[in-house]
Amino acid sequence: MDNSGKEKEAIQLMADADKKVKSSGSFLGGMFGGNHKVEEACEMYARAANMFKMAKNWSAAGNAFCQAARLHMQLQNKHDAATSFVDAGNAFKKADPQEAINCLNAAIDIYTDMGRFTIAAKHHITISEVYESELVDIEKAIAHYEQAADYYKGEESNSSANKCLLKVASYSAQLEQYPKAIEIYEQVGTNTMDNPLLKYSAKEYFFKASLCHFIVDELNAKLAVEKYEEMFPAFSDSRECKLLKKLLEAHEEQNAEAFTEAVKEFDSISRLDQWLTTMLLRIKKTIQGDEGDLK
Repeated sequence: MDNSGKEKEAIQLMADADKKVKSSGSFLGGMFGGNHKVEEACEMYARAANMFKMAKNWSAAGNAFCQAARLHMQLQNKHDAATSFVDAGNAFKKADPQEAINCLNAAIDIYTDMGRFTIAAKHHITISEVYESELVDIEKAIAHYEQAADYYKGEESNSSANKCLLKVASYSAQLEQYPKAIEIYEQVGTNTMDNPLLKYSAKEYFFKASLCHFIVDELNAKLAVEKYEEMFPAFSDSRECKLLKKLLEAHEEQNAEAFTEAVKEFDSISRLDQWLTTMLLRIKKTIQGDEGDLK
């Protein structure tokens, strides 16, 4: 379907809206319903933005939503302003990731000012995802996940907070910030082990914390595994715990072959994801004379 006509219509609407805004600011315009004209301009910018979206002109759509958001702020319509900034952010995501982040941050400022922390947290997650996939800036993605987790905790949304924290832990370990990753995995593991619905996941978090310990120091890992078994007896019977014990033994003997064999056996039943593979390779590289793969 040809939407080029929509784009022309949208450009005309933008020009008409600009005129309305200008006339509302004049002395006579101010006397004769200035605010009413600004409200009309808001609607026109929003309609233009949606037409630009139909024509897939994402930057122009984002820009039009931004114009509407600024006018809503002028009229003290905070909620509408925030919604327009979010719409702008979603449009810019397809064309200009950095501008998308700027718009979402503007929405977050309004939502936190209104005490809407759960919505603010949701938009922090969106910003993290833009940093992850578009701008590949993991440090900044971590910072926004942490902020989202803080807001969720404040609103007692602990499972949402934990999801964000687990992202932080996963990325921290990748960036070799092991103490931070360990602290989060232990904290989330401890929080979930007493919950009948979530305790199955606790063994995974203690397993990941143990691997982070292992990369730093073999003795630390041994002590950590003992501590987790004591805290959470179900961990002892898990395949993850059995694997850790085999790996610790192989590492102590500097036996790369036994290490690889234990990993292969585990992988044949529970497929290793990219994160686990990376961590296990880092541990294996500390065995002398190792080739640095898991084959």
